[in-house]
Amino acid sequence: MGRIAGRFARVEPRRRTGRLVLGLLADLPRKNCWTIAEWAGEATPHGMQHLLCRASWDAEAVRDDVRDYVVEHLHDEAAVLVVDETGDVKKGAHTVGVQRQYTGTAGRIENSQVAVYLVYAGERGHAAVDRELYIPRSWTSDPNRCRAAGLSEDTVFATKPELARVMIDRFLTAGHRIGWVTGDEVYGGNPKLRAALEERGIGYVLAVACSAEIPTGAGTFRADVLVKKVPKRAWQKLSAGHGAKGQRFYDWAVIDLTEAASGRHQLLIRRNRTTGELAYYRCHFTTPASLALLVKVAGSRWRVEETFQSEKGLAGLDEHQVRRYPSWARWVTLAMLAHAFLVVVRAEEHAHRPTSDDLIPLTCNEIQRLFITVAVPPGHGPAHRLSWSAWRRRHQSRSRASHYRRQAASRT
Repeated sequence: MGRIAGRFARVEPRRRTGRLVLGLLADLPRKNCWTIAEWAGEATPHGMQHLLCRASWDAEAVRDDVRDYVVEHLHDEAAVLVVDETGDVKKGAHTVGVQRQYTGTAGRIENSQVAVYLVYAGERGHAAVDRELYIPRSWTSDPNRCRAAGLSEDTVFATKPELARVMIDRFLTAGHRIGWVTGDEVYGGNPKLRAALEERGIGYVLAVACSAEIPTGAGTFRADVLVKKVPKRAWQKLSAGHGAKGQRFYDWAVIDLTEAASGRHQLLIRRNRTTGELAYYRCHFTTPASLALLVKVAGSRWRVEETFQSEKGLAGLDEHQVRRYPSWARWVTLAMLAHAFLVVVRAEEHAHRPTSDDLIPLTCNEIQRLFITVAVPPGHGPAHRLSWSAWRRRHQSRSRASHYRRQAASRT
């Protein structure tokens, strides 16, 4: 918390932010301003809500502090930046960025809010270092709706690859170096993102659809047509990294491509050894890269799923109950900070405190349990709990009465 102390105009919001971050790490069944305020010993949720809505502090600067904190402690010359989006299912139409759209969280089209994240993945760990909320055209075409949600009236539509490019540029402009970027088909199928990375001299291994048109010396072919021309001897069995059940072995092959841009371009093909399922990746690099290195970069993409699962399960990334953009940005940034803390502690423990053979290394889940149990004072007594019970029921009574009045007015 000391790293971000200078981002607050007053000491009160700084201290409350510390309590909010601890609440995000607490073992609460649900994490929002109400539950965290009760856990932190505050009389009402108003202070936490004020912190997210109106208090004077710079969430964008805190985001930069989180990025610098992660890179400093997880620094790895072979680290990879992973771009991906995740969605939160929402009700209603007033939460910023919400509309019916596909979200991988539900696996189908749902009323949801989607954000793009940039994850720093190295040998010591992985954590999100940037975020951008995806604002659909249904919002950007309605200035009044944007203004009501805390967005600028001149907010313009940006695709997910464009948001990814903004975050990568921000990462590099801050003075950090990276050799590789990876992402799924949403990003691999965008020529502008690939061109921007090539101009920066950054290598990439980006997934593309089977229907992607691939230029070769013999002409342009669809990826799923091109794979049929790969001879049997070209396939190699290589691991894409550790998974939940050990090494993830696949068969891999590469095909050289012809591109006008500088550097070397290849199509990387992955084949599941059991099902035969195929996946395709557009690759670019300016210095020699072996097949094993390309496979390692491609395998780094799974780190983003682990990051989302951990951030949501341990730091409440998706449990915010806010509607306006400033509140969303503040909540998500503090959740990223809370998760980064766990990842950094894990990395330091693994580096300096090797475990015995009969113990697995400390995980983020176990570090969270130990930290909240050992470092945070016990909860408040029965009087505090009873006071909160009365406050909740009083608030719910007012809400019910207001709802009934609206219903009566609509009938007349």
